[in-house]
Amino acid sequence: MRISILTDQGELHTIEVDSQMELENIKALLEADCNIPAEEQVLFHNEVELEDAKSTLEGNNVAQDDILTLRRRVKKQRTTNIAAIGSGARTGGPSVHPGQISQGGGDPHNAEQIRQHLISNPAMLRQLQETQPELAEAAQNNPNRFHEMIRELDVQRRTAETARRQEINQLNADPFDMEAQRRIEEAIRLENVAANMEAAMEYNPESFGRVTMLYIDAEVNGHPVKAFVDSGAQATIMSPECAEACGIMRLVDRRFAGIARGVGVAKILGRVHSAQIRVGRNLFLACSFTIMEGKGVDLLFGLDMLKRHQASIDLKKDCLVINGTEIRFLSEHELPSNAKDNSELTPEEQAMIGNSEKSSKASTSAAAAPAPASASAASGASSGTASASPAPAVASSTAQAHATTIAPAAAPAGAHPEDHIETLMALGASRAEVIAALDAAGGNVDFAASFLF
Repeated sequence: MRISILTDQGELHTIEVDSQMELENIKALLEADCNIPAEEQVLFHNEVELEDAKSTLEGNNVAQDDILTLRRRVKKQRTTNIAAIGSGARTGGPSVHPGQISQGGGDPHNAEQIRQHLISNPAMLRQLQETQPELAEAAQNNPNRFHEMIRELDVQRRTAETARRQEINQLNADPFDMEAQRRIEEAIRLENVAANMEAAMEYNPESFGRVTMLYIDAEVNGHPVKAFVDSGAQATIMSPECAEACGIMRLVDRRFAGIARGVGVAKILGRVHSAQIRVGRNLFLACSFTIMEGKGVDLLFGLDMLKRHQASIDLKKDCLVINGTEIRFLSEHELPSNAKDNSELTPEEQAMIGNSEKSSKASTSAAAAPAPASASAASGASSGTASASPAPAVASSTAQAHATTIAPAAAPAGAHPEDHIETLMALGASRAEVIAALDAAGGNVDFAASFLF
């Protein structure tokens, strides 16, 4: 029987074959005629892919003078972040996690596939406009220029790859060079990191998405406020500015002033023991607020309120459930401005990251070098002392607002008024117990009494 083969380039090849010939043998014939490796050939009949290599033409309903379409399967190659296209060098991490495209290389067919993929994906095209506006413009309006730029990028990539291989060969020239071995180890580590990221992008790309925090609409003393729900915070916290706006600053009990220890330290001005808060449409709750300074949220709905009202955070329904009432979490566009993502780092944060990297490298170098016996002994003594001391409290996600340890202001031991000591001793505690409790409570009698009883 006679069949025709139409390639992607528009070429038409006519061959004489037997109807019982298997597809794998057909592809072997086409490899010689079309110069396409058999493993890269994909055959279609009436727009249906012929997948079974052992099946025959007759079994796939191919009749005399039928036309089969031959397409070339693009090999799966390493993916490149569109934000890094044209950089020609590795960076510390991708600025755009999603939107991965295959490297086109010098093949115009692959470059056109990339262009069509970009045009059909508005989100990816938007990201490319932010990072490589010239390339995005060419993709939309100038296909020839786009193909040329892709070829240039491929040349840059190949040049960088060649240089990297030459460097590795130079490092391998002397296997006893410790510095060269350390650089090889770092190169291998970076390769593993890149492979790990690529696997994550392929199999669980959702892990690169940004997660918005949980906020609900609330109202305190008639003043609307967006409350941040945080089960990792010990207490319900309100900023002084929000307390002023809600008109409850006059109710602050300054006897409960102190400091909050977590990620950083913040000053506690006092506590509002009872105020009404409305959540949802018509759910009114009695709430106490710790008034704390800092750059945190206006109102943080902490663990004390969640436990008191037996609240449930239902992420499947995307709501907070209290007493059977579902209060929906706010969408990203409804969040307050200070809760939205800010990818720009302050100079202080950049300096902190730089110092962290330097200390990490220094510790790695110190670990690689043998330490003297005296230094090892000192290190052991130091670690033993550190383990004996209590570990610092760990806070949750937001720095000062998420305090897990709230303590009253410290007072020097042994400097407590005698009348405070006698008051607590009258409750049935010994003098030593009272002094210890006052030391722990920073001199606050009420806190000390709660410690004792």
